[in-house]
Amino acid sequence: DQGGYEQLQAEHTQGVREVLDQLAEHGLRVLRPEQWTPTQRRVLESRFAEEILPVLTPLAIEELSPRPLLPSLQLFVAALIAPAAPIADQDSPAAEAAGLADDNSRGGASGSPAGASDRSSAGGKRRQARSEAPAQSKVQQPIAKLVVVPVPTQCPRFLTLPGENEVCLARMEDVIAAGCGLLFPASSVKATAVFRITRDADVSVDAEDAEDLLREMEEAVLQRRRRAAVRLTISANAHERIKNWLKDWLGLREEEVYEIDGFQDAAALWELAAQPGFDKLRNADWPPQRPRDLIGWDDLWEAVEDHDVLLFHPYESFDPIVELLEQAAADPNVLAIKQTLYRTSGDSPVVRALQRAAQQGKEVTVLVELRARFDEARNISWARRLEDAGCHVIYGVAGLKTHAKALLIVRRQGSRIARYVHLSTGNYNERTARLYSDIGLLTCNRDIAADVAAFFNLLTGCSEAVGWRTLSIAPAGLKQRFLDLIDREIQVSTADKPGLIMAKVNSLQDPDMVRALYRASKAGVKVMLNVRGICCLRPGLKGYSENIEVRSIVDRYLEHARIFYFHNGGHEEVYLSSADWMRRNLERRLEILFPVPDPRHRRRLIDILHTFFADNQKARLLQPDGSYVPAPRKGPKVRAQEVFFRQAVAEVRQSEKAAAEFQPLMKPKD
Repeated sequence: DQGGYEQLQAEHTQGVREVLDQLAEHGLRVLRPEQWTPTQRRVLESRFAEEILPVLTPLAIEELSPRPLLPSLQLFVAALIAPAAPIADQDSPAAEAAGLADDNSRGGASGSPAGASDRSSAGGKRRQARSEAPAQSKVQQPIAKLVVVPVPTQCPRFLTLPGENEVCLARMEDVIAAGCGLLFPASSVKATAVFRITRDADVSVDAEDAEDLLREMEEAVLQRRRRAAVRLTISANAHERIKNWLKDWLGLREEEVYEIDGFQDAAALWELAAQPGFDKLRNADWPPQRPRDLIGWDDLWEAVEDHDVLLFHPYESFDPIVELLEQAAADPNVLAIKQTLYRTSGDSPVVRALQRAAQQGKEVTVLVELRARFDEARNISWARRLEDAGCHVIYGVAGLKTHAKALLIVRRQGSRIARYVHLSTGNYNERTARLYSDIGLLTCNRDIAADVAAFFNLLTGCSEAVGWRTLSIAPAGLKQRFLDLIDREIQVSTADKPGLIMAKVNSLQDPDMVRALYRASKAGVKVMLNVRGICCLRPGLKGYSENIEVRSIVDRYLEHARIFYFHNGGHEEVYLSSADWMRRNLERRLEILFPVPDPRHRRRLIDILHTFFADNQKARLLQPDGSYVPAPRKGPKVRAQEVFFRQAVAEVRQSEKAAAEFQPLMKPKD
């Protein structure tokens, strides 16, 4: 509703403003045009003329036919310009001197029209400006036209200004808006505004009817650039003519237009974070550590043969997964590799290892999910390169998006064949593995390996879903498995020994899951949920959800792991999954839920969950009315992510200390 839109706009503006205010306190200031000093303005004018003006391409968007395509999420400066002299007196001096306008002359990027009297109706048609001259004047005012200037994406977002004892910056869009007098020297600039368009990003391809899914996905990705606009953000107090023309041209409703006072692309804050000289404001470095289950092991094959390996990223390094694939590519005993790829990095060592393995003559089968949103183009490129290297590439399963994360390596081990499996909550992406919190499992467990092999046969169309030994697969039974686990917890719960469910997910939206958790609460089961994002369940409702607690943690790393715990009358079970409790995950995607067989790992995951629920620094508690409040800061300070990093460091240091204590004495040299 309109109130929600207004709240979103206000929170966006307030959030960015708080960040900028705090940076200013430490000597890093982003100045608005009205804050520029004369000296700073002269510097910007010189830089504008020499560095920026040559790369600008103004578009007379009202007059061009067909009108140019304005890309999604790019910044633009809109300007209303008119001939500098009235139509009746073309030889009169220009109404406005060329140069960087101050904020009072034409509004700058804030969009406030300074002296412009032409207000258009909602139709967006050009109207003759009303004269500001006295009534007796016969001079006709010129008709203003709308011009759009793309903000160059190859230029920096901020320009450095001279400042005393502080770093002062100007936003590129503000400089362009203020420099329109130089860009249009023969015109009078009536008003300017910064805007950005968001287009529908959905890529819809009927995989069942597609004769060539790869080619159709390529065409669909190209068509995304021309999809309909779904949102327009524009400078607060923008000139009505500019706002209405853009709104009507894009076919948007009033509630789809967001007036923003300040940054329209908060991603620009990343560039601020990279400013040199502010190390004291940056996070302390938390380098990934050697996984505790691999400490003391140099041979990955031997380690996984000996015991299951739990990997907790980014506190523990993702390198062992890359190393395992690289070793598999070079190992003559490796016969086959099968893997799913959903999101990878731009220069993926995982994909390079798969290419080398195929070139070495190994059987390499890769499911590349072409429909991974916003990664379609990258995955299309990788799919072609994998095919060229000799891999068997599958482009997904008709009607379903493959979101499961699975790796199977088949290796000759002496006289027998061994299968090594990696299952994970996160992607095979070494870059996001340093930013996202995920959990993976390396194992040679025969039951799990047999199920993973059957899963890949299912993907390649060589078998149908049958009885699984350990795994649960969506959409064939995973949702029902969750419901059965919840119902079992209800059955074993008693007044003396109430049941307990703990879950960590990104989103909770599936209606059946919500109803099942309500049933559990009413039966006396304690339900503890860590839901980072969307949560369609309301905790603390009398007679419904008094026994449910929901918290969200947003911290340095993106919480991405899915962990599920069921007390089960004391016979505790812990599961990991690629799936959230959302209808799309449980009904329209291929997902995997897998158990954690090793009691040590189950204990560790339970401790991880309890640490999340003890967080009193970054946690927010969901209230019955749908609002969130900070967790009470009672007792010792607990910041879950910091706890996990310090634990990872302590494990490595303890092992190094133990190794030093048992260093054998060698005979001294003569």
